[in-house]
Amino acid sequence: MSDSFIAIDWGSTNLRAWRYERGECVDSVQSQAGVTRLGDRSPQQVFTELMTRWAEPLPVVMAGMIGSNAGWLQVPYLSCPTRLTQVVTQLTVIKQALPVKTWIIPGICVERADNYNVMRGEETQLIGAYAEQPAALYVMPGTHSKWVQMDGDTLVDFRTVMTGELHHLLLNHSLIGVGLTEQQPDPQAFACGLETGLNEAHLVRRLFETRAAHVLGKLEKSAVSDWLSGLLIGNEVAQMQRQYPLPADTALTVIGNPTLGKRYAQALELAGIRHRMLDGDRAFQSGIRSIVNELEH
Repeated sequence: MSDSFIAIDWGSTNLRAWRYERGECVDSVQSQAGVTRLGDRSPQQVFTELMTRWAEPLPVVMAGMIGSNAGWLQVPYLSCPTRLTQVVTQLTVIKQALPVKTWIIPGICVERADNYNVMRGEETQLIGAYAEQPAALYVMPGTHSKWVQMDGDTLVDFRTVMTGELHHLLLNHSLIGVGLTEQQPDPQAFACGLETGLNEAHLVRRLFETRAAHVLGKLEKSAVSDWLSGLLIGNEVAQMQRQYPLPADTALTVIGNPTLGKRYAQALELAGIRHRMLDGDRAFQSGIRSIVNELEH
């Protein structure tokens, strides 16, 4: 199995799969059949449909929300602190009748009075990221951004910041988005929002001002999305810089979509935080390969 397998990243809204043969990725597929978008289909039905894409069955390793209580099978979390090497020892085999042997990777949780947190899928990216770019702090931008503190290969702590979801909700389901024109990229508005967010200790009071600014003609109606994105990302970086301070000569690693990663890179530069970038798909696939290799031992 070590060089021929199928890797699946099965999240809430999307499913991505990669087929490896003799160590090379020979095919990939992406769909919107995330665990919250299955309709009247079961995870097993979607899985079976996916497998028909390939004539020859191969072992499958899956990560993400497919292992949650909203997915196929609820896989227990590993508790922080935990070494990344422990993940492979806690894989769960799906025992239902399937054409191939199939494992689900466990998530990781924090259970403390001052921090209750969970992740599923990101642990696989972290395994790959640590193999390629060891760091004391990882940032994983997204709908629910993760900031992950490491001590060597041990995941010590992490926090989740709902920046992406908050941006969507405010723009589409609050007064801030009422009366707007079609949104257009506006780098200057984003940069101004970043600077404001980085220097604002009380974000909530700034939110209504976003609406007031475009109502009063001080902010283009088409630039509200980028302004708000800058405000939220800037404030996230400012908060988490205080949560997980790094020495001035230490760089963190940003793992994720390159487009969103650039926004975070701009915020980190403005905050004076050294950083490196790592593509999220690359990190995930590297992590899966590491897990598969360990399964052979």
